[in-house]
Amino acid sequence: MATATNEREGSLLAWQWRGYAHNHGDRVNLLIHMIAVPTFIAGVLATVTQLAQMRWGGALIGLVVAIVAFALQGVGHRCERAAPEPFLGGADFLARILVEQFITFPRFVLSGQWARNLAGHNGG
Repeated sequence: MATATNEREGSLLAWQWRGYAHNHGDRVNLLIHMIAVPTFIAGVLATVTQLAQMRWGGALIGLVVAIVAFALQGVGHRCERAAPEPFLGGADFLARILVEQFITFPRFVLSGQWARNLAGHNGG
């Protein structure tokens, strides 16, 4: 199903979900994501909260935490056989990252696919 990840048909959510298990099959990458995605989410939420309270130092710390967590995921993706699809620009980058972090990866975990991939049963 490697070709499905190249076809950007349907919504971003549908497109991202079609290729997600295929692009997240390496055990090291899965374990990194299990730590880094919640850390990214916490960093983004802390940044927004701190900005709303005009606490610039706290916002900066939250932003740094989110960036480091995202960078760690990039390290994990180097372990994968299939490279992530290239971004089509700034808007695509932002949309894909936010959707993946806040929706697709949590769905991947809650659906049980994360555990199946970790056990080596990803069918890819």
